[in-house]
Amino acid sequence: MQKLKQTVWLYKKRIFLLLGLTVLLGSAIIAQAFAMTSIVDGVFLKKQSFSEVIPWLVVLLIILLLRSLSDFQSKRIGVSIASDVKRSIRRELLTKYAGSSIQLAGKGQTGKKVSMLLDGVDEMDSFYSQFIPQVMQSTFVPILVLIIIFTQHVNSGIILIVSAPFIPIYMIVIGIKTQKKSEEKLEKLASFSGTFLDTLKGLVTLKLFDQTNRQKDELEKSSLGFRDTTLDILKIAFTQSFALELISMLSIGIVALELAIQMIIYKSMPFFTAFLILILVPEFFTSLKELGTTFHNGRSSMGATKKVLEQFEEEDTLVVWGKEEMPKHDTLPTIQLEQVSYTYPESEFQLQTVTATILPKQKIAIVGASGSGKSTLLHLLAGMITPEHGSININSENLTNYTEASWLDQLSYISQHPYMFSGTIAENIAMGMKDKVDEKVIREAAQLAGLLPLINSLENGLQTIIGEAGRGLSSGEKQRVSLARAFLKKPNIVLLDEPTRGLDLATEKILQQSIEKLNERATVITVAHRLHTITNADQIIFLEKGQLKANGTHAYLLEHIPSYKEMVLIQKGGAGI
Repeated sequence: MQKLKQTVWLYKKRIFLLLGLTVLLGSAIIAQAFAMTSIVDGVFLKKQSFSEVIPWLVVLLIILLLRSLSDFQSKRIGVSIASDVKRSIRRELLTKYAGSSIQLAGKGQTGKKVSMLLDGVDEMDSFYSQFIPQVMQSTFVPILVLIIIFTQHVNSGIILIVSAPFIPIYMIVIGIKTQKKSEEKLEKLASFSGTFLDTLKGLVTLKLFDQTNRQKDELEKSSLGFRDTTLDILKIAFTQSFALELISMLSIGIVALELAIQMIIYKSMPFFTAFLILILVPEFFTSLKELGTTFHNGRSSMGATKKVLEQFEEEDTLVVWGKEEMPKHDTLPTIQLEQVSYTYPESEFQLQTVTATILPKQKIAIVGASGSGKSTLLHLLAGMITPEHGSININSENLTNYTEASWLDQLSYISQHPYMFSGTIAENIAMGMKDKVDEKVIREAAQLAGLLPLINSLENGLQTIIGEAGRGLSSGEKQRVSLARAFLKKPNIVLLDEPTRGLDLATEKILQQSIEKLNERATVITVAHRLHTITNADQIIFLEKGQLKANGTHAYLLEHIPSYKEMVLIQKGGAGI
């Protein structure tokens, strides 16, 4: 918990101010007891008039005001520290999530990370806003009260010393249990959030595969787990509250009995001393009881704090914090695949030892039968998954050394079914740009993508609203919007996942022309099926059952690789080469 201590001492000025206010509060409590005892003693025993006790009433009013102000300021400082810590942790956590290496960025559920960023950090609040101020008050106030009681009556002080330790011992036992339950609660909440978001994103798929009832049961199970853990924490809180009340009540009763014996039977104690001690003893136990309540919240908060701070301790030896992101290369990079392999969890499929070198501005085709590993290789190049063995090097720099943002800034990924958001065509084309883009530049990108004839035919042109998921656009038009995004972004690498599959020949021809233009300024890597795409490639990576069968030009593979030749013959309908 070194990180936890560091977060506290970042605000040492406020901590010292909190300490001063605590001493002032303790002094005010003792002064209040003396003032109240003097008033009661004067009115009921010395028969003083109202006018004679007015000075003591004024003093008591001032003391009560000081006590209230010091307590209020202590809590206010605690809240300000909590607010600053949460803001700082959220900023650091968001920076970590955004700047994680590609290897770590894909780990974990998005919903779980969001839950940790919002709910997890909020759970930290009570440690700083309540626990720290109360620990100080419950440390100094009882000590000051105990010193005064010892000076007035040693026996009462001894009773408090004997009985008081039961409270912190009980709090430690309960606190440990509370912290464990709190960590479990936060884990359950994060798990539920992740499952819930995954379910929302996959509702259509679940419906199509008739798995909605099974997923509903999973959500219910996750939700009930979170509920049960929360109720367990409440049970501990109620048990602790009852035990603290019982201990303090018995202790106060014993002190009161001892004072009564001394004052009535032995007549060895004046009323002033007895009444003063009877006022101070409840104050002594009130501070400890409040610590008990706050201790429960504090340990719960510490459990959440531990879980949040663990996010910073995740092993990420691939990123040097504080180091600037890899800049976008002005010259196109050389990509080297060195013995790259990947195995999907709970699957028998494995992409095995792929080695290849992709030079700048080359046109690369990744080919093979369905299930041979083409999309897996493309996902590895995109950084969506990390090689299990081997490495992908960009200009001799391992891809895992890049942050997700710096790598994605260099490439465009065009899938078979690019997603269109509800909004204007211009907004959809410019969605990948960090800065605001002039409409003229967007129009130029649309022209290069072969989308301008469609835009000119629309009444509102680029400002035409399209529906969610691109309703109103054909498959070919969606692909052109996706290509326009690439032209606008001007990436160094373009990854194409069978972009022309399922399109008519006329639309495919338009798209191929646009891809040729992209290739003039970028390396284009395509998962391809069509023969003309294969034959025009500078290098073909031929995969078969997860293995690299061969790589080279179309002519070389045709001459030396029988299975490749067979695939080409099937494409040509059995005709001769």
